[in-house]
Parts: sequence; structure tokens; C-alpha cells
Amino acid sequence: MSGTTQLTQMSQTAQRKEARTVVLSSYLGSTIEFYDFLLYATAAAVAFPTVFFAGADPWAGAVEAYATFAAGYLARPLGGVIFGHFGDRIGRKGMLIVSMTVMGLASTAIGLIPGASLIGPWGAVILVLLRVLQGIAVGGEWGGAALMALEHSDPKRRGFSASFVNAGAPTGAFLGTVMMGIVSALPREEFLVWGWRVPFLLSLALLVVGLFVRLRVSESPIFAAAIAAEEKQNTAVKRKVPLFEVLRRPKALVFVMLAGAAAFGLQVSLSTFAVTYAVSKGAPQQGVLYAFAGASIISIAFVLFGGRISDRFGRRPVMITGLVLFVAYLFPMFALLGTGNAWLVFLAFTLALVFHSTLYGPFAAFVSEQFGTTSRYTGAALGYQLATLIGGGFTPGIVGSLYKGSGLNVGAVVGFLAALSLVSAVFILLTRESKDNDLTAVR
Repeated sequence: MSGTTQLTQMSQTAQRKEARTVVLSSYLGSTIEFYDFLLYATAAAVAFPTVFFAGADPWAGAVEAYATFAAGYLARPLGGVIFGHFGDRIGRKGMLIVSMTVMGLASTAIGLIPGASLIGPWGAVILVLLRVLQGIAVGGEWGGAALMALEHSDPKRRGFSASFVNAGAPTGAFLGTVMMGIVSALPREEFLVWGWRVPFLLSLALLVVGLFVRLRVSESPIFAAAIAAEEKQNTAVKRKVPLFEVLRRPKALVFVMLAGAAAFGLQVSLSTFAVTYAVSKGAPQQGVLYAFAGASIISIAFVLFGGRISDRFGRRPVMITGLVLFVAYLFPMFALLGTGNAWLVFLAFTLALVFHSTLYGPFAAFVSEQFGTTSRYTGAALGYQLATLIGGGFTPGIVGSLYKGSGLNVGAVVGFLAALSLVSAVFILLTRESKDNDLTAVR
């Protein structure tokens, strides 16, 4: 008997238990994927400029490392299309297993790349190729995990359930930053030779744990019911390509992409530029990493809170509130980061991530609710990943270049992030409220 058939025969109590298991699985899977993906961001800030771009000016090396970081974001929409297509055709669960496997193996391989001192520029080339694989994997992971949580949950708690997927990002950031913080206590030379590799090699163990949990959950009941209804209505008609269905009415895709751009631009600026900025102002590297890790843990509760209150007040009002608060806080944040005091750096990261979490918490439901069931994986994954590409993929390189080009003036960075936020605010307001959408409708 299939997992889907079993689910339809469950009592309401059993279905609620299954829904909790699916949400936990989505959270754990998202945590592992973002541990791997965002660990790269931390390494790009503290290790890669020296290991793979030796000889460059410190800020020039950081900009080059951020450019390799962008390669993963360029690949994420491709992952959304590939995994979304098969996720909408054959099911969500199988694609999540594949995406997790690709991510775990790619991340482990990053920890094995020889540095520039051994193989010259080939190290950076291999790094980019593996980063592309990471991007493809996470591009498929998010959409499937969000949909599994969303489509198993009570309609009145969709925002809260889906927010667990987004809570995986700060959890993964915490784990990755703590691991990098631990190994950064090594003497500088040892850290650059082998210490930074350890967190990447641990990805293999996390992969085993993640697969064990993910293999035990059932397929989405809403997806299974939609496919069965299509087949019953007309078995002679060939199913349409999900990507074509999304592109046939591109408004939802474009609006979601631009509405979410600032969420990722602000997020990635914290894990890359802000870390480098705080260290350059005299704060100890390990203290900065631990400060960011501690703030990430605190922010998890606010991601879930943002998702929960969006079930009551709507996705748009909560997201706009978080965005406005973050932009108003940008100058005070950089003032705190520039003090050189690890505790004030911790305060800076904490407030920034609290404001960001209010924006980010409802975003998983906001994106997924814009699309019909049989193209939802493709639409949600592609929209989300295009938002990460526009907002997150190029932002570290842009803000690093603006900061260096303006004579180390942080005002240029604030101006760029504020402008990006304004664009997102406009498109959030232009997108219709989605919290009461009927997910069973095949649009």
C-alpha cells in the first residue's frame, strides 16, 4: 500500500500526527540543505579569499570569493525548473530525496578541494562547479519542502507550517557558523590549510540522517488527489508541461520574484558582507562568527512567529512591517558592527535577524499559494529561486564593490539595500493576499 493511500485512510488524529512528521521532515531537510549552502557563505567571508585567491588585496579577494558564491544562486532557478518539473509530474517526495543527496555529496567534495598553493586557479574552477551543484540542489529542495509542509497542513495554519521550512535557513546558518567558529580557533595557518574543511566534510553525516527521516514520510495528499482527478476527467489528454503552465501566466512568477528579492539581499548581506565588515573593524573573527550564530538561533522563533501571525493578519502586512523595520535599522546596525566589540556585534545581528525573520517567516506560504497544484512545485520553486538570484546572488559582490569603490563608505551599501527593499515592498503590495486561497484548485 502506498504512503498516499495510507494517508487517506488515517483518522483525523493520525493525519495530524502525519502532518507534524512531514513538517519536522521539511524543517530538518531545509536545515541540512541550508547548513551546506550557507556554510559556503561563511567560508567565502573568512577562508576562500586566502585559500583560493591568494595574493589578492584583502577586499579584492573577498569580492572574488563572493563572485563564486553567486554561482550557486545562478544555478538555483535551474534547480527549481528541473526538480519542479518532476515534482509536479511524479511527486514531491522523490525529488526531495534526490536534492538532498546531490547537496550532501557536493558539499562534502568542497571540503576536499586543494587550495591555490597546490593546483593554482583550478581550485577556484572546481569550487565554482561544486557551487553550481549546490545551487541546483537547493533550488529543488526548498519548493518541495515548502509544498510538503503546506499541502499536509490545516488550511488555517498554512503560514505557520510552511514557516518551518524557512526556519531551516537560520538553523542551518547557526550550525554552519558554529562549526566554522570552532575550527577558526585553530592557529591561522592550520585553519586555512585544513580547519575550514571540517564543517564541509561533516555534510556526509548530515546527509545520512536527513535521508533516514525523509524516506519515512508520505506523499502530499493534495498533489495525489489533483493527479487522480486529472486522470479521471480525461485520461486521453496528455498532461501539460508545468513550466509552460507557469509561463503562460507569468504575472505571479514575476511578482513573487521581485517581492522576495530584498528578503534575500538583506539575508545574504548579513552572512557575508556584515561578517567581513565587523572583522575589518577590529572585532575578533571567532567572536563575530559566534555572534552571528547566536543571533541566528534567536531568529528561528521569529521566523515561526512571522508565519503564525500571517495566518491571522495576512502575508502582506507582516512582510511589509518586517521590511520597513529592517531598512530603518540599517545605519544603526552598521554603527554597532563597526564598534569592534563582539557583544555589540551580537546585538547588531540579533536585531537585524529579528526584523528579517518577520519578513521571511510568511514568505514560504506567500510564494506557494500563488500557483495551482499541478504546477505549484515549478512555480513556487522557480519564483523563490529567481528571487534569491536577483536579491542574494549578486548582492555580496555588489555591496563589497560599492564599499571598496566608495572609499570604505558604508552609506553606499545602505543606499543599495534600501533601494532593493523599496522594489520588493512595491511588489508585495501589488500581489494579492493569498492566505485564504484554495490550494485544491488546479488553476
